[in-house]
Amino acid sequence: MATLQLTNPNELISTSSIPTPFHHKILPFRECVSQRRSTFRKRRHFGVVSCSFHPVESAKIKVVGVGGGGNNAVNRMIGSGLHGVDFYAINTDAQSLLQSAAENPLQIGELLTRGLGEAIEKLQKNVDTLIVIPNDRLLDIADEQTPLQDAFLLADDVLRQGVQGISDIITIPGLVNVDFADVKAVMKDSGTAMLGVGVSSSKNRAVEAAEQATLAPLIGSSIESATGVVYNITGGKDITLQEVNRVSQVVTSLADPSANIIFGAVVDDNYNGEIHVTIIATGFSQSFQKTLLTDPKAAKLIEKVTGGQESKGMPFSLNSSTLPSTVPSRPSPRKLFF
Repeated sequence: MATLQLTNPNELISTSSIPTPFHHKILPFRECVSQRRSTFRKRRHFGVVSCSFHPVESAKIKVVGVGGGGNNAVNRMIGSGLHGVDFYAINTDAQSLLQSAAENPLQIGELLTRGLGEAIEKLQKNVDTLIVIPNDRLLDIADEQTPLQDAFLLADDVLRQGVQGISDIITIPGLVNVDFADVKAVMKDSGTAMLGVGVSSSKNRAVEAAEQATLAPLIGSSIESATGVVYNITGGKDITLQEVNRVSQVVTSLADPSANIIFGAVVDDNYNGEIHVTIIATGFSQSFQKTLLTDPKAAKLIEKVTGGQESKGMPFSLNSSTLPSTVPSRPSPRKLFF
């Protein structure tokens, strides 16, 4: 430290006036001016400033397959090269787990699973977002000539694309980056969600992929009743800004004007010539969620009758007289749960 007497408090210290122990290349980072008896003293303390940056911990995405159907879905996701995700397989059968490609297999006792296949309401209370795919919806995906096994493969592929879409939004830097906090704001405590996927490689691929995702059987017209929407656009290096804008126009035109909409756009060389759109719609009312879990066709009917009022929490009574005879008012006896 050097103490110099100055006749003017505004006088600057030149490097030539600094005693020899100091080096010109050392930069001052703090200075203090004190006044004692009409003499000003300027004190400069010197040191080395070092900064360290710690990367923010990235989001962790886990996919858990429960039972034979869930384990098969996980195997197909792994086989398709899904990245950015940790996989878990849970089953009571050790032999089935040996066939699992998941890096985290877990065997549980048979007594623990009795009756849990029907406890969707219990599961819903412990998760932020729940997506359920009933067997009935497979009829809307596959045509009459589709073999049974291929129909289940279609459902698994929709799930894979949905998981991949969320993973891409969060983990892959893209044309439009989305923070995990944004996705969390839409999906946290949102209850039952609807999932839609669209793929197109035609000349009008952007609009077609967006319309497929919004009109897919797994999401139906319920995007109009959602208060939160997350969607991801993935394409190759040939994807243009105008195409991204067209997808956004389709989605925003169908969503509620007050809905919280988050979207991301990712460029992936594996998608050259194609555009993939993944949509997750959330924020349905509790009664509307129950209808979605039991009968998607009834949910669409409610939306037409109420004009979307039910999804906004307005009272609406659903009874057998409200539904046509072609729409069952009881839950489907068998569903696929993922």
